Amino acid sequence: MGPLNGYTVIELAGIGPAPMGGMMLADLGAEVIRVDRAAADAPSPLESVSGRGKKSVVLNLKSEQGVEALLRMVENADVIIDPFRPGVCEKLGVGPQTCLARNPKLIFARMTGWGQEGPLASAAGHDINYIALTGALYANGEASGRPMPPLNLVGDMGGGGMLLVNGVLAALLEAASSGQGQVVDVAMVDGAAQLMWMFHTLEAAGLWNAEEREANMLDGGTHFYNTYECADGEYVSIGSIEPQFYALLMEKAGLSASDFAEQNNPQLWSEQKLALGAIIIQKTRDQWCDLMEGTDVCFAPVLRFTEAPQHSAALARDSYIELDGVVQPAPAPRFSRTASKVAHGPHANGEDTQSVLGAMGFAEQEIAALRLAGAIQ
Repeated sequence: MGPLNGYTVIELAGIGPAPMGGMMLADLGAEVIRVDRAAADAPSPLESVSGRGKKSVVLNLKSEQGVEALLRMVENADVIIDPFRPGVCEKLGVGPQTCLARNPKLIFARMTGWGQEGPLASAAGHDINYIALTGALYANGEASGRPMPPLNLVGDMGGGGMLLVNGVLAALLEAASSGQGQVVDVAMVDGAAQLMWMFHTLEAAGLWNAEEREANMLDGGTHFYNTYECADGEYVSIGSIEPQFYALLMEKAGLSASDFAEQNNPQLWSEQKLALGAIIIQKTRDQWCDLMEGTDVCFAPVLRFTEAPQHSAALARDSYIELDGVVQPAPAPRFSRTASKVAHGPHANGEDTQSVLGAMGFAEQEIAALRLAGAIQ
């Protein structure tokens, strides 16, 4: 049933990290009710994964009846996820002050890029902008080129979705003892900054050059923590940081001691990358897998995300599932007693309006009146 079985989360429909956070809470067993806007019956293609396990209610929050319906739902919820810019929920009449007055134990989680206050709070932005302000973007890319965005994993998903779940769970734990809810200000720029903690540590210790890219151990500067092209045009990854792992790399790849004995001399890294690249390209990716995969070299083939579900490690752990014809990651983390499970794929907009409102105490006549007034769909 999942460790969050019995908790109810209301997710106001948005994009990016808020739906991801709602998905993870649903995976963990919470009843997640997505409040959609009246539109097409089918869910957005962007919800083919993030919409899994959620129920859908369509409310017209521009009508008084729709707002009141949401506030009555809030009375029965543990969490509400606000994906809008600061002030939007207040303008709609469902801001944190109003919601907490209806349910003092409510967790009101606000997901934004720049946070609820500050000079950029009301400005639009995307992952690339949030990570640009934290140093994460500057650190990614080749030394001779421009900074390259690492997809939208650092700001949106790691700094946003993951931080949202972390904040919600912490606030739920606190509310269980205090009996009081609170507002959780989840800013992607804050989360991205949190993800950079190690590099602040390394730079303070004199072990990281923050001025240059591809000049450090973890940014592609070294030969022993890098990716290499193979004979078939595919790639492999090597992360032989520790001396014993590096020694095994030298053995498996047949590296000469004269060229590779000095592992941690930055003056030699460029030459060593070229030399190791000239060796790796002599075999195919599969041949290197046969030689190194599963050893302490710290090696893995570089897979496309469409290849990943078929890797033996993923198959052995059932790391992926197929739902409604879409292959996607399975719920994580894993629990020994309260296993997580995806209840169903994404529901059509408004598919659960009747059943959800009925379960929350709305009489059939009330639901019919709301529908007649255009407050629900």
